[in-house]
Amino acid sequence: MGQENFREITPAEMTDNPFTAFGKEWALLAAGKGKKSNMMTIAWGALGVLWHREVCFVFVRPPRHTYRLTEAEPCFSVGFFPERYRDVLQLCGSISGAKEDKIAASKLTLLDTDGCPYFAESRLTLICRKISFLDIDPHNFLDGTIAENYPKKDYHRMYVGEIAKVLTRDGASGDAVSSKS
Repeated sequence: MGQENFREITPAEMTDNPFTAFGKEWALLAAGKGKKSNMMTIAWGALGVLWHREVCFVFVRPPRHTYRLTEAEPCFSVGFFPERYRDVLQLCGSISGAKEDKIAASKLTLLDTDGCPYFAESRLTLICRKISFLDIDPHNFLDGTIAENYPKKDYHRMYVGEIAKVLTRDGASGDAVSSKS
């Protein structure tokens, strides 16, 4: 399974509901270079238009190993997986890539396009070029209950990535991760 299994589409051709894709199905954020790549499961993210560009927003806490890799490289990917990879997504959200080879543990196939890591098993992948970031500041919370998401006060950095490519696998639609959690 490799790059030949993917075809490129435009962001406008995507049919995934971002509320379901991020919030219920989860995704893998991948960053780094070659064997030094890592990934983490994310459930917070967004898609939209900003500065006349199609963008993806992702959120990474500074203590995460993937944070250092996302900081170091100009791109990141966001991959959405079929339901049969739910256990892999759970694994990638529960172990640290700083302490363990998460890619080997996941048994996913690491691919690269334009210097950006992604995985052959994804059904849909966004290749994003970092164009901005914003550190979440608790002083800006207008709803005080938001702070409950940060018992360790490890506030996220929001990365804005311009969507450079959308890769989809033929026959992968309808094989989405369900919201059975």
